[in-house]
Amino acid sequence: MASLAATPKPPYYAVIFTSLRSDADDGYGDMADKMLELAQNQPGFLGVESAREGLGITVSYWQNLEAIANWKHHVEHVAAQKLGREKWYSAFKTRIAKVERDYAFEQ
Repeated sequence: MASLAATPKPPYYAVIFTSLRSDADDGYGDMADKMLELAQNQPGFLGVESAREGLGITVSYWQNLEAIANWKHHVEHVAAQKLGREKWYSAFKTRIAKVERDYAFEQ
């Protein structure tokens, strides 16, 4: 079951990765699982939320900009990014935003 990321009190940062997949699937699911596991073990990682139905949106939450930069340049993540550009995505965009306020509703 999907769940919302349990983020701390702001401020923190969100990396919003929006993508359109290509027709290639060749190892995508395995790599996505590996990247999630790897990201979860990075210093400064706070959580992630993801959805895909045609357009894919993954939002990862980070403690600070240094943690985001470290993740972007992690050697295994760099390799996955290269494969994404070469075969898994027809287009993508990454946005980084500072979360200054959040609020929730839960039942």
